[in-house]
Amino acid sequence: MGMVALALSLWLQQSKEPPFYQDIQKFVAADRKNPPAKGQILFVGSSSFTKWTDVQTYFPKHKILNRGFGGSTLLDVIRYQDQIIYPYKPSEVVIYCGENDVAAGDKPDAYVVYDRFKTLYQGIRKHMPRTPVVFVSLKPSPSRWALRWKMISVNGWIREQAMSDPGLTFVDVWEAMLDADRRPKTDIFLEDNLHMNAKGYKIWQKLIEPTLLLGKS
Repeated sequence: MGMVALALSLWLQQSKEPPFYQDIQKFVAADRKNPPAKGQILFVGSSSFTKWTDVQTYFPKHKILNRGFGGSTLLDVIRYQDQIIYPYKPSEVVIYCGENDVAAGDKPDAYVVYDRFKTLYQGIRKHMPRTPVVFVSLKPSPSRWALRWKMISVNGWIREQAMSDPGLTFVDVWEAMLDADRRPKTDIFLEDNLHMNAKGYKIWQKLIEPTLLLGKS
């Protein structure tokens, strides 16, 4: 390889943006233009939060700051935690993430996904030792039903951790999203059988509401 080609190759490698870089930069720019109030309840994670664009209307008694970015994994939230968690000094952190990890192309083991959650949680504890953290369980998406045993395992380990950690609350949405035959309810999802409609979010609202503190305006 010639020197010019080598230099070009190295430049391309160095200039390659990490996943979701532009999404995070949009958050950073928006925060710079209109800084969010400190002490709000921070929702962070993947597309189930991203698409919950009217989340504030579901929790009118609380001040919600939504920083979900679609398609993200726990690794992505870990990568950007310094930009999308700590600057806001949230009164509480609500996480929905891990479903995309389970479904990723490298097919990670369930415990690998749980270990990623532990890494994120440890980071939050290091920066905000007393801030309550809520983890919303992985949901039973019809399009990912074949992966249900992995998701059930991840949910189980995080539930078990929460039982011995007063700073961590586990919200089980899995059971409430199943029908009498213990299959995902068909009327709470969009056509992609992955993301929820308003009926699905209504289920989440009912289960998440009791875990929320009163975020500051």
